[in-house]
Amino acid sequence: MNEVRTLGVLGAGTMGAGIAQVAVEAGLEVLLHDPIAGATDRARDRIGGFLKRKVEKGQLTDEARAAAVERIQPTALLEGIAAADIVVEAIPEDLELKRDAFRRLDAAAAEATILATNTSSLPVVRIASATARPGRVVGMHFFNPVPLMALIEVIPGPMTNPGVVDDVTHLARLLGKTPVVSADTPGFIVNRVQRAYYLEACRILESGAATISEIDDAMRGIGFRLGPFELADVVGTDVNLAAGTAIFEGFYGDPRFRPCLVQRRVADAGRLGRKTSAGYYDYGEDGTRGEPWQALNRPASGPRIAHLDPAQIEARILAAIVNEAASAVADGVASAEAIDTAMRLATNWPDGPLAWGERIGLASVVRSLDALHGTVPDGRYRVTPLLRGLADAGGSFFTGHA
Repeated sequence: MNEVRTLGVLGAGTMGAGIAQVAVEAGLEVLLHDPIAGATDRARDRIGGFLKRKVEKGQLTDEARAAAVERIQPTALLEGIAAADIVVEAIPEDLELKRDAFRRLDAAAAEATILATNTSSLPVVRIASATARPGRVVGMHFFNPVPLMALIEVIPGPMTNPGVVDDVTHLARLLGKTPVVSADTPGFIVNRVQRAYYLEACRILESGAATISEIDDAMRGIGFRLGPFELADVVGTDVNLAAGTAIFEGFYGDPRFRPCLVQRRVADAGRLGRKTSAGYYDYGEDGTRGEPWQALNRPASGPRIAHLDPAQIEARILAAIVNEAASAVADGVASAEAIDTAMRLATNWPDGPLAWGERIGLASVVRSLDALHGTVPDGRYRVTPLLRGLADAGGSFFTGHA
């Protein structure tokens, strides 16, 4: 395993600055580049401010803060960060933009340099194929805000060398994070499984069976820190829709991942969540959450829809989550243990979906899904065969199945 002393970071926005911060706190030298004039200086100042607050809280000495900030070295050229042992790219989710950056980094980097992409939704293999050494390219997906979030998804492409995976998992631990290895499939672990949380909530809302606040209240009532609509506002409704659309297209239009019209409606209205003070909810100038957008809380047209109580809302959304997590296991995305760990750490869910499914009973989950499929037989509620088999046999995801 190669020792990592220097980390290159491409992109000095919120994500890139967060990666740089945790790296210098871990004692690494950071080479930081951003093509936007002044971005690296602003990031350095922002990091200094965050570390100063740690000093004020007694979590860091002033000497350690000053030394950490000094370890950030802005570079004028993208090629300058290629001198690092590992380079992490944190630029916008545009495939051609990333491929161009990796071509340039690959041309400038030493043979042993690892090039990692922080993509949350693009295939690692398509980014790696832009280089002459795809075996040195890997996904390293951090979560925002980086200093506070414990998980890193490590995503080897089909050509990534095993030693590269070892090196980036070692780096993740050095940064104080928990690495989980995921296959290079649409959404990886977290964004794929979390789709079910958003989408089933939207389907309930669109049917007129419950309101935004009723759905969010129900999920918070069983331990979720944020309801699905509250969470979408934090992420950004435009970002959430874009990620969901990419996953839907990545699975060739599988109805399980079809975005809801309400997601498009909110984003098209320019209600992008907390960052615009309006999303599924309105927000005050101080960020206080107000009432839901009333244009969305309209009863469904057509035959009367039965109103769902909190227990019914919970059962529907949990069944969708468990089914998608089971599908990820069946597809070889990651182990059951890795999926549950990823979802707890990245989403602050009160338990992993597969463990939760076993606690409430896999047979009960299957019955819920079968009932929904009988009402909407377009495939969105089809039960993953692995889940049905375990439910029938009384097996477990965690003990070699049935």
